[in-house]
Amino acid sequence: MCVRFFIDRDSKRLRELAETANVSPLADRFRSLLASPILQSGEVGPASVTPAIALNKKEIETVFPMQWGFSLKPPAEGQTLPTCDVFNARAETAGEKRAFAPSWRSRRCIIPASWYFEWEHIPSENGRKRTGERWSIRPKNGKEVFLCGLYRMEAGLPKFVVLTRAPTAELARIHDRMPLILPEEKTAQWIDPGVKPEEMLCSAVTDLEIWRKSV
Repeated sequence: MCVRFFIDRDSKRLRELAETANVSPLADRFRSLLASPILQSGEVGPASVTPAIALNKKEIETVFPMQWGFSLKPPAEGQTLPTCDVFNARAETAGEKRAFAPSWRSRRCIIPASWYFEWEHIPSENGRKRTGERWSIRPKNGKEVFLCGLYRMEAGLPKFVVLTRAPTAELARIHDRMPLILPEEKTAQWIDPGVKPEEMLCSAVTDLEIWRKSV
């Protein structure tokens, strides 16, 4: 999966989630430290701060602003926040990796979007892949995309990665990975630490709409 998705401001559901994240106490801290807004609409890319759904300390479902990307190293001298180095994690192995295992067990989140982008990867004669056209992808029901993620705290602020899985047969012609997407009615289970995440992988959304998107 690439590292881009889109939030449509015309979606009432997503607009409400974005507005809630924007008034969170964490939003002021992000704005102060990063000098950038919480993205409420448009294209979302690496290191952006965007709305995410997770449980709060009282285990109540809450919308938080979170930054996209785990860091691989501590902040350099003079840096306030760690860098954003890793944006995706494989659902098949996240529970076994040191960087992701604690979050896999108890710090899972949902990242809502209108659709996500994927650039076609085309094999060339030298064995390398070149980038082709960009495609937009979402569930065929036309509703929002609920991306499954993991989060952790870094320098007192939440940061997330998006989980990926093997693609459907239709998507395999574009890319060898796709994000783990759940139907909205399953999202509460995903963020529940009492639920084993591996048992939810079979609920992934695979019936997808794909259309060409100009760069």
